[in-house]
Amino acid sequence: MPFPLAHAVRRSSRTVRLVAGGTCLAAVVGGTVAFTALDKDVVIDADGQRTQASAFGGTVADLLEDQGITVGEHDIVAPSVDTDLADGQTVVVRYGRELTLTVDGETKTYWTTAQTVDAALADLDVRADGAKLSASRSEPLGRQGLALDVTTPKAVTLVADGQTRQLTSTAGSVDELLTEAGVTMREGDELSHAGADRLTAGATVTVVRIDRSTSTETVAIGHGSRTEQTDQLFKGEKKVVTAGVDGSKTVTYADVFRDGVRSEHVATGEVVDAAPVEEVVQVGTKAKPVAAAPAASTGGGGGSVSGADGLNWGALAQCESGGNPSIVSASGKYHGLYQFSVSTWKAVGGSGLPSQASASEQTYRAKLLYQRAGAGQWPVCGKKL
Repeated sequence: MPFPLAHAVRRSSRTVRLVAGGTCLAAVVGGTVAFTALDKDVVIDADGQRTQASAFGGTVADLLEDQGITVGEHDIVAPSVDTDLADGQTVVVRYGRELTLTVDGETKTYWTTAQTVDAALADLDVRADGAKLSASRSEPLGRQGLALDVTTPKAVTLVADGQTRQLTSTAGSVDELLTEAGVTMREGDELSHAGADRLTAGATVTVVRIDRSTSTETVAIGHGSRTEQTDQLFKGEKKVVTAGVDGSKTVTYADVFRDGVRSEHVATGEVVDAAPVEEVVQVGTKAKPVAAAPAASTGGGGGSVSGADGLNWGALAQCESGGNPSIVSASGKYHGLYQFSVSTWKAVGGSGLPSQASASEQTYRAKLLYQRAGAGQWPVCGKKL
């Protein structure tokens, strides 16, 4: 019958469509399962910033590339870039920072993933307790890096203004130490180090105060002496005709004091206050007369003197005066045969000047002097008696 046939055909066609439709549905469902299996939910922790992400790649490197994250040789990635991803996994990225670190003048360059100055110092095991830093310990360490100066405490000795101080300082230079200690350098003062020198442990820094001034002193000027020949005196005789007088001058000095002690005293000028007077001495050129030697025993005319008559008075007179009864010493102090001083001459009864008395009287007075005091009155020639 046509209808059943047709109906059968229609039923048969519908079955085919259902089968075909079922096959397509199975394919779609299977593809969805496979797509879901490739899609993984992960967390990216980049320097502490956490981001949720879906990953279709198979490794950490694929994830980073997909997220536009570029890492360099100084960066850290965990797990490693060739690790297969797993659903729910956390990928950690820490970026390296270049840290130029100068510790007490010595500079080195480091790479660190620390994100603050304090963490970087701990990461590099730099002991900075009590140290002075050029940046705050809490300052963030950006990816552009940082140059950091660290000055550690140092035991130093400071000598200044009469004091010696033992200090612990974080000053970076000698100038900074002086500022820290309240020591001000004056123009001309001396410093044992250059001010810009880096301060080192155990250093002794010395400040010497320099003071300059002028002073004056009165200084004697020696009078000098010259001689003139004269025939008014016998040969061997001298006479001072102009007494020498020292002059004086005022000398100006430039003085330098080092910590209060004068170290330089340099003459810079002088003014003569009183000119010296030159001594003039006349020297005789006249030939000496031959004088008769006094009697050896009696001394003549003056009488005998017990204990002195038998001495060789002629030898003594020759030694003392060359036998000249009228000779006077160059100083004008000693006279005659035996070179009496006026005071001694008078002490033995003489009057006037010894050089004006007769030879016999001079011998008599000499005997009296010998009787009183002995030959010691003539220290050099007394042994001639």
